[in-house]
Amino acid sequence: MKHFVSWNVNGIRAIIKKEFLPSVKAMAPDILCLQETKAAKEEALSALELLPEYKCFVNSSKARKGYSGTAILTKEEPVNVTYDIGIEEFDQEGRVIAAEFTNYFIVTVYTPNSGSELARLEFRQAWDAAFLEYLLWLNKRKPVIVCGDFNVAHQPIDLSRPKENYNKSAGYMQQEIDGFTRLLGAGFTDTFRHFYPTEQKFSYWNQVIFGRDKNIGWRIDHFLTPTSLQGKLKDALIYNEYFGSDHCPVALKIEI
Repeated sequence: MKHFVSWNVNGIRAIIKKEFLPSVKAMAPDILCLQETKAAKEEALSALELLPEYKCFVNSSKARKGYSGTAILTKEEPVNVTYDIGIEEFDQEGRVIAAEFTNYFIVTVYTPNSGSELARLEFRQAWDAAFLEYLLWLNKRKPVIVCGDFNVAHQPIDLSRPKENYNKSAGYMQQEIDGFTRLLGAGFTDTFRHFYPTEQKFSYWNQVIFGRDKNIGWRIDHFLTPTSLQGKLKDALIYNEYFGSDHCPVALKIEI
């Protein structure tokens, strides 16, 4: 059985100074996917040298230094690794990495945030459409496991204050909800909801309002799998016992 973990670290250089290394060792994932590394490629690779049991692949923002960024750490050597989705408009911020293995792809994504003033909502909608096409293109070759910070709470159960945030806050706009619905409609499974249809558990808390202390949060970090892998799913987890970021790790256990 494989154990995959995804974590928006809110800065790899910052979290390395906290409990990141003991946390990763405690979780012991076969593959660890990171989002919001906020570091140039060399800086991220240097920080991740502290986990020598993993092979590290890093994608960094070309447009803005210290912004966005993703990484995949894997114990098994991939067949191939690719970066971005092949559309220049969406390939400037280091948001996607795909690692190919014998039986599957694993894709990590840091989906664009629509922003506090919703200035990037249109960009976000275009991204959602392009990213779905990219996943479907990969999935024609072999099953795609996709994980990361999707920057959307899909249902009212996925955030503490749905009424107050609906169509007012980035991450819970109807356009963003529709984008995630289209992903599921295209044949992907929200693995946490598959196992826990009525459980309210969060993966992100606003630090400004001390949301984690009050458990005022959002579930915006996800593992999605194609329906072809449905029978192989064993569990989906939210590891909110691990700290160091405004997000906690989420995980998937699967026979693959």
